[in-house]
Amino acid sequence: MAQVSRGPDWTFKGSSVLVTGASGFIGTHLCRSLSRLGARVSGTYLHDIPAGDHAEWIRLDLTDLNMVRTAFQSIRPAFVFHLAGSVLGNRGLDAVLPTFQNNLAGSISVMIAAHESGCCERLIITNSMEEPERGDPNPVPSSPYAASKFASSAYARMFHALYGLPIVIARVFMVYGPGQKDHRKLVPYTILQALDGNTPELSSGVRMIDWIHVNDVVDGLLQMGCKAGLEGETVDLGSGHPHSIKEIVEKILGSIDPEIKGQFGAEADRPMEQQRIADTRATKDKLGWQARIELDQGLAKTIAWYREYRDIWRQDHRDRDHGDD
Repeated sequence: MAQVSRGPDWTFKGSSVLVTGASGFIGTHLCRSLSRLGARVSGTYLHDIPAGDHAEWIRLDLTDLNMVRTAFQSIRPAFVFHLAGSVLGNRGLDAVLPTFQNNLAGSISVMIAAHESGCCERLIITNSMEEPERGDPNPVPSSPYAASKFASSAYARMFHALYGLPIVIARVFMVYGPGQKDHRKLVPYTILQALDGNTPELSSGVRMIDWIHVNDVVDGLLQMGCKAGLEGETVDLGSGHPHSIKEIVEKILGSIDPEIKGQFGAEADRPMEQQRIADTRATKDKLGWQARIELDQGLAKTIAWYREYRDIWRQDHRDRDHGDD
């Protein structure tokens, strides 16, 4: 496999790049950046046809290995960013099969097709801060989502060690920023409630989380596509600065309407919630990268985006809810 050693302007310009989950939050931002860098971007989606000309859109069910093989043979991607998957964070039994199929089975299909294609110089898969720490003598995943990501990481390391697949694992911490369409996530939920003058109903708010802006995540992923010698490694993409849910909520409410107070304790805390911080020193040593967007600056930009686009966002969300794919 070719070794990648230069910056993104050299690496991606004119290269075929495949992004799975390209219509999602991170995927949308990543595809736009890759397009600006001159890449020939192919983006996969499963349900709604994405808008924009920053990628060639391909409807693809990643759990269908034959479909994935055909896509790789057609696109011949030099670089693959595998972002697709289910982000269900609940602990219910109903989350087991969707996360298994979309996160683990889908990832394995991508790994097999990437290896068989013979053209992949770098495959980056995005995993989660929720999965157990490596080296934990009793690694018990905290949710079906965490279990699927933990297993996906194990398969990725095996594909590198056993088959020589040039794969790198991005361990992504809590991402926020403009364009996050999932209203169930804390930041968009709190912003939208406050903009409507409503009181957000929340858990206890004590959980400490490492928050990172989506633009920093995209920059980190691009660097991971360029840096030589990372194959088989896991790289943390986080800020290294934890903030509690309560602190985030109070910052948002204070910026929009200080008269609104979050109703903490209205929702139960989920069992086995994890409190982890990115190893930013190791990331800087491996990648030469660190997050740059300060939390207050990132939240301000995110609030401004929802102020401007919330009506469009809500219409899009209503269309999705009514099945207008």
